[in-house]
Amino acid sequence: MLKKERLVIIGNGMAGARFAEELVARDGSGIYDIVMFGEEPRGNYNRILLSSVLAGCHRPEDTFINGLDWYEDQGIKLYSGVKAGWIDRMGQSVYAAGGIAEPYDKLVIATGSTPFIPPIDNMYDEDGIMRPGVFSFRTLEDCEAMIEHSTQARRAVVIGGGLLGLEAARGLLERGLEVHIAHLGDYLMNSQLDAPAGAMLKQSLENLGLRIHLDKLAESITPPFAGAPIGGITFKDGEELECEMIVVAAGVRPNIDLARQAGLHVQHGIVIQDDLSCRNDRNIYAIGECAQHRGKLFGLVAPLWEQARILAENLSGENPEASFRGVRVSTKLKVLGVDLAVMGDKDLQTDEDEQVHYSEPARGVYKKLIIRDGRLAGAILLGDGLTSPNVLQAFDRGELLLENRASLLFPGTGGAPRIDVADLPDTAKICNCNGVSKGRIIQACRDGSSSLESVAAATRAGTGCGACKPQVKAIVAFAANLAVSQAAAQAAAAVSGIGEEGTALAGMANEAPSKPLEAVAP
Repeated sequence: MLKKERLVIIGNGMAGARFAEELVARDGSGIYDIVMFGEEPRGNYNRILLSSVLAGCHRPEDTFINGLDWYEDQGIKLYSGVKAGWIDRMGQSVYAAGGIAEPYDKLVIATGSTPFIPPIDNMYDEDGIMRPGVFSFRTLEDCEAMIEHSTQARRAVVIGGGLLGLEAARGLLERGLEVHIAHLGDYLMNSQLDAPAGAMLKQSLENLGLRIHLDKLAESITPPFAGAPIGGITFKDGEELECEMIVVAAGVRPNIDLARQAGLHVQHGIVIQDDLSCRNDRNIYAIGECAQHRGKLFGLVAPLWEQARILAENLSGENPEASFRGVRVSTKLKVLGVDLAVMGDKDLQTDEDEQVHYSEPARGVYKKLIIRDGRLAGAILLGDGLTSPNVLQAFDRGELLLENRASLLFPGTGGAPRIDVADLPDTAKICNCNGVSKGRIIQACRDGSSSLESVAAATRAGTGCGACKPQVKAIVAFAANLAVSQAAAQAAAAVSGIGEEGTALAGMANEAPSKPLEAVAP
C-alpha cells in the first residue's frame, strides 16, 4: 500500500472549505493525509448569508455548511481558531503559534481577503483596537457584534456604497435604524454599474428609506459624548453626521501576507498558473480571493468554487490536466429588494462595440447591453428581474444575437420570447454560484428530491447567494408535473397496449375494445 502524501490547506473559508469538500468527494482522504488551518473557531459557513443574518431573515446557524464533526468524519485534521504563522518552503512545513508544525507534500493557500480599512482619525483606541461602535463587516463574529450593538443605536453610518456596504445598510435598516451610506465615488456600486444605473439605484434605495451621501471622504470619528462609544463622523468637506454606529465596508484586499513572507510571487494577489500552482513553487497552490490568475482577481463565489473543483480534479488524479482558464463573470442579486443582474463589460471597449440601452426612471428600470462581434459582451439589468434569464442565458452561452438587439431586452416583442423554465435547455445554468444546470436539477428530482431544500442538498443549487431559488423552485415544480405527465402517458400506453412490446400493437389501440376499459388489466 502506497504511503499517503500530506496535504495542508491554509484557510477554511468559502474557497478552502469548498476545495476540501470537492477533494474528499473524489476519495481525497484515501490519497492524502489532510490538515487544515482555519482562523475562525468553527466549521465553514456561507458568508453570502451574513447580510440576511444581520437583517434578521436568517439565524447564524442557518449559515453553517459543515460543523466541526464533518472534518473528523472525513479524516481531516482541522486546527480550528488557529492562524497559520509562517511557511517554510525549504523544509516544506507550515508553522503556527503553540509549537504547531505540519509538514506538507502539497500546500493549498486559500487565505481569502481582509477588509480594507481607510485611514480615519480616532478609529482606534490607545491599544489599537477599533472603538466600540465601529465595525468591519466580514465574519460571523462581526455580524453578531453588529446585531448586539444595533439595539443601543438610533442612527448608523455605513462607509462604502459597494455591494457589501449596501447589504450592511439593508440589514441595519431592517432592524429599525436610520441608515446613512457615505460613498467616496460619485455613484453607487461604481465597480459594477455605469453612472446612469448608479444614479437610478440611488433613487430606488432612497425611496426605501436609505440616506445616501456621495463624494464623501471620511476623515475622523467624532469623540464620544453623553456616554456613547462614538459621537459621529466628520467628512473632509466639513460635514458632520451624528451617529451611534459606524460600519466600514470600503472593499477588501487579498490576504497575501503569508505568501509574501514565504517568498512566493505576489502582485495584487498570489500569482498562479492555469493549474492553480504558484509560479515559483509547483508544490504550492492558491485559490480564492487571494489568488491572481492572468492578472485578474476574483471575488464572486462562482469562480472561487470553480477553482476549488478544478484543483480537486487535478490533485485527486481524476483529471490531472484540469486547468482554470478564467470564467465569464455574471451575477444576479437583489439589493434591498431591487432586482439587479450584471455581467461582463459595463462600458464600450472598442469602436466596433455596439450599445443598446433602455431607461425608465419613474419605475427604476435600466437595461443596457454591450455587444461585440454579434455576441453579448456585457449587460446591466436594474429593476427588471423578468428579463435577466434571457440575457444571462445569451451571455453564458456566447450565442449570436438576433438582428433586432432590443428584442433581448423586451422578451415576446421582437422574436425573443420570454424564457419559461420549460423552454430552457437542460444545459442552461441555473445556479451561477455552483454551476448547476437545469438538467442536473431535474435529475435530482428523478432521484427522489422533491423540494427546494432536498434539491439544494443534492446539487448545492441555491446555497450560494440564493438569487436563483425562485427559478430552482420553478424547475422542481416543472419536474414534478413532467413526472406526472410521463406516468400518465405510460399508464395510457399500458392500457392501449403500447409498451415494451413496441409499436406493432399500435394499430390495435384504435380498435374498439372488446371489454370496458376498467376491465382491462393494467
